[in-house]
Amino acid sequence: MRIGSSIDIHRLVENRKLIIGGVEIPSSKGSLAHSDGDVLIHAIVDALIGALGKGDIGEHFSDKDPKYQNISSTYFLECVKKMLNDEGYEILNIDSLVILETPKLKDYKQKMKENIAFHLGIDSSKINVKAGTNEGIGELGRNEAIEAHAVVLIGKVK
Repeated sequence: MRIGSSIDIHRLVENRKLIIGGVEIPSSKGSLAHSDGDVLIHAIVDALIGALGKGDIGEHFSDKDPKYQNISSTYFLECVKKMLNDEGYEILNIDSLVILETPKLKDYKQKMKENIAFHLGIDSSKINVKAGTNEGIGELGRNEAIEAHAVVLIGKVK
């Protein structure tokens, strides 16, 4: 078994869609990023790459590469799924946390889990998505940024 962990943060700006876990969330602000800015998927992908010992998300999906401009981050999930398969690993579980003041995410967490599970080809019961706030503290608390944390456990396929 191998463990991976990651944190991702993006600035929130006007005139961008807010995509979290592959789900568009109604909001006046969205993540500033080269891709669609899906902070949750970025953290999960980075943690999975780390568990494989294959570097980090930037080494595989550079924000300098124009082919990733505005791309759906679900593409990154599908690529990392192939990496896992090629190395003979399966996902045992994913635990994640999204920190965002507004909007509240409780009504979207199940859809995020299902969407991530679909793109990774696993059962959604292997994924946990938590949501929290930063209690008004710092750039997260002022709703200037969004942050996600992910911890993953992978194991060799039997």
